Amino acid sequence: MNHIFDFFIDPYRDAPTFQIVLEAIAFVFGIMSVWYAKKENILVYPTGLICTVITVYLLYISQYFGDMMMNFYYSVMSIYGWWNWSRKKGNKFVVPISRTTTKEKLIGVLLFILTMIVTYFVYKGFDYTLQIPNYIDIVTSGIFFTAMWYMAVKKLENWTLWIIADLITIPLYAYRGLGMLSLQYLIFTILAIQGYIAWKKILNNNRQTA
Repeated sequence: MNHIFDFFIDPYRDAPTFQIVLEAIAFVFGIMSVWYAKKENILVYPTGLICTVITVYLLYISQYFGDMMMNFYYSVMSIYGWWNWSRKKGNKFVVPISRTTTKEKLIGVLLFILTMIVTYFVYKGFDYTLQIPNYIDIVTSGIFFTAMWYMAVKKLENWTLWIIADLITIPLYAYRGLGMLSLQYLIFTILAIQGYIAWKKILNNNRQTA
């Protein structure tokens, strides 16, 4: 049991207090954001923005540039998603939960590839020596960004991508000694599974009442 506590505590023994506080704030607001997403509540975006802006800074000072870019993308996409989810026609929201079309699947693949390319050149731009964890980071960046876009347009498949990328990220952050973030992504995975079930139920109910 002591080994588990040491895993979470050791990386923070020499860390500045402000950095620990910022990571704790990002931890709480990140979980709140996914919780609100599961509920199809627009508060997913303001809470998510707080988390991602803080995380961009923390990852920058830790020199995890791929993850940093991923969270920068989140911040930009959160602004778009916030606007898109809030649009109304009369008293009815314009964007309902739906499944991806063939065209949207192709756009998702292109976003995945483009994000990986951009993330790769970000690393190169910082003259960073790429190692296996960085290549994993590049791939998860592509998955996460595509998932973020699918969420912004309320596609059920966003949850499938979150689950896949979260499961990859849990051991990646654990390997890097970022215990708090690793735990956060474990919670994200559980919430994403619940989110998929909840959105699928809403989608099926909407079809039955249509």
